Amino acid sequence: MTPPNPTSVGTESTDALGAVTVADDLALALSLADAADRITLSRFQAVDLHVESKPDNTPVSDADTAVESMIRERLAVARPDDAVLGEEEGLVGGGARRRWILDPVDGTKNFVRGVPVWGTLLGLEIDGEMVVGVASAPAMSRRWWGARGTGAFTRDATGDTRALRVSSVTRLDDAFMSFASIEGWRTAGRLDEFLHLADQVWRTRAYGDFWSHMMVAEGAVDLACEPVVSLWDLAALQVIVEEAGGRFTDLSGQRGPGHGTILTTNGALHDVALRSFTR
Repeated sequence: MTPPNPTSVGTESTDALGAVTVADDLALALSLADAADRITLSRFQAVDLHVESKPDNTPVSDADTAVESMIRERLAVARPDDAVLGEEEGLVGGGARRRWILDPVDGTKNFVRGVPVWGTLLGLEIDGEMVVGVASAPAMSRRWWGARGTGAFTRDATGDTRALRVSSVTRLDDAFMSFASIEGWRTAGRLDEFLHLADQVWRTRAYGDFWSHMMVAEGAVDLACEPVVSLWDLAALQVIVEEAGGRFTDLSGQRGPGHGTILTTNGALHDVALRSFTR
């Protein structure tokens, strides 16, 4: 399987009938991620970075708003009939079959503190199914992407591109688990469930946010879970995890990114991990 070249994007091809293909949509998403990286890197650790608190007391920076505005403007030209849902500006075009879902900076708290674990997430949903996903983390020199039926790939810090594949671990006591924060589990009232699972695995680390799930996709960790997440935190990640051979559900076992919680695994561990949350 030959991965798409993430540097050779921006021009669109069509199928024999002139319709836009999933490959075209992936190329567009990669191009948008390139543009987002230029904005976010220029604002990361900037002395004049402007940060405000949203009504839910989470931070939003001028990088978040600039990236979302840029992506919306470019999609309005490249895909004028598509809906767009973003963390900062909400939903436009709600009746469309095709919907782009974006988080301009996933990990804003890291971003504003100078921690390099943050990224732009962009996914495309068609008729309720996620078909394209890109997660770009330029401060880590990493990117992950996938499209339904074509596989999932990553570009490493060296610039090399490789296909993604989940791990082959089959026992919880051999498994490496990543999560977001103990505070999140306590606030959600699910700390006991989380600790029940954590006590069964070999190793835990709180890598957090998109990175936990991308490491599941690349086989570096075997499962990752979060108790409170939004659709834009996860939409881009589903295709990547599933195309790498993993499973992607909420903590009750419902597939998909829109249910408010998340468990990603290598597949082999999924059902046994779910038991901690469905006892």
